[in-house]
Amino acid sequence: MLQDVVEYLVCPHCGQGLAAGPGGGALRCPERHTFDIARQGYVSLLPGDAHTGTGDTAAMVAARDAFLGAGHYAPVAEALAAAAPADARCVVDLGAGTGHYLAAVLDALPGAHGIALDISKFALRRAARSHPRAGAVVCDAWRPLPIRDDAADLVLNVFAPRNGPELRRVLRPGGTLLTVTPTPRHLGELVEELGLLGVDGRKEERLAATLGPYLDSAGGSEHDFTMLLDHEAVRTVVGMGPSAWHTDRAALAERIAGLPDPVPVTASVTLSRFTNGPVAR
Repeated sequence: MLQDVVEYLVCPHCGQGLAAGPGGGALRCPERHTFDIARQGYVSLLPGDAHTGTGDTAAMVAARDAFLGAGHYAPVAEALAAAAPADARCVVDLGAGTGHYLAAVLDALPGAHGIALDISKFALRRAARSHPRAGAVVCDAWRPLPIRDDAADLVLNVFAPRNGPELRRVLRPGGTLLTVTPTPRHLGELVEELGLLGVDGRKEERLAATLGPYLDSAGGSEHDFTMLLDHEAVRTVVGMGPSAWHTDRAALAERIAGLPDPVPVTASVTLSRFTNGPVAR
């Protein structure tokens, strides 16, 4: 479904609009910069000097797909879908991963199309198939996003990097940004027992500092719920997050074996809403 969102995309080299090339297997701008569409359905709009080393690995993506597919974070997806403006037509998910949350929002917005943005091609192979009205694009969140000015009615940002100036640029006036960030209670039962990375207690302050100069805060809500995870689900939730880069597999397996099976684990997130200026009436 990449063809349905091409009108919102721009060339990462010259900033001009893109269109399908002859045969539909590539995108091309008026300056003849050409970007092949992968057989899995996504397109890379990374500039030539970009580095993808920070992207999720194939193993991390597989873990995330399994964990989200099992419904453990369903309340987060439901909260995002409920908060999405009913009139949104272009939804951009920055740091979309597998497209799980984008798909939930598109299900709630039958007239909308979505664009999954991520730096991991492994994630976007899945995001390209996540929903019939979603397209998937490889890009770097810290560079200019390959999205037209004022294109997005709604931007999602779930456990992902936030580029304030670019978020403001791609959001239409009055458009909405929904962010999901973990609270210090998130996965608390596992953090100490397994030696995982904890959540910075000043995360909400840093979120406000990152986005406050560019977008208007429109409130937020906390969502806490308990998950009952067996040992395999514990391994999966560790493997899909930032702790996957910092844990020793043998030591982790030994510590997981010492947990109750299943183990109650707290999920705790803040859903925050920002707007690009006053909301249109």
